[in-house]
Amino acid sequence: MLPTENRLRRREDFATAVRRGRRAGRPLLVVHLRSGATDPHATGETAPPTCAGFVVSKAVGGAVVRNKVKRRLRHLMRDRLADLPPGSLVVVRALPGAGDADQAQLARDLDAALERLLGGGAR
Repeated sequence: MLPTENRLRRREDFATAVRRGRRAGRPLLVVHLRSGATDPHATGETAPPTCAGFVVSKAVGGAVVRNKVKRRLRHLMRDRLADLPPGSLVVVRALPGAGDADQAQLARDLDAALERLLGGGAR
């Protein structure tokens, strides 16, 4: 489970990450990253926390499958938040194959996408 302060909730934050961030696609998921985005609603001098959100559509499967994929992705993302720059916005969009994938396959695709985004790999 992601801590409360690390969850993307507002529609504007999802839109910012998707429209203004970089994107890396893998066979099971697409990751959108907006590095170091500042929150205009936050006050104070501390760096805002890194926030992550997930998009799992009906194309992935029924409600049970979608919730399972979301739980797996939240668990995987929790361990990777420390590797991201403070204030980053991350949106992970599951593709239809994610419903049939196991935890290891999702982890591989998530790691590869984040490495590509953080390492500045070619598109």
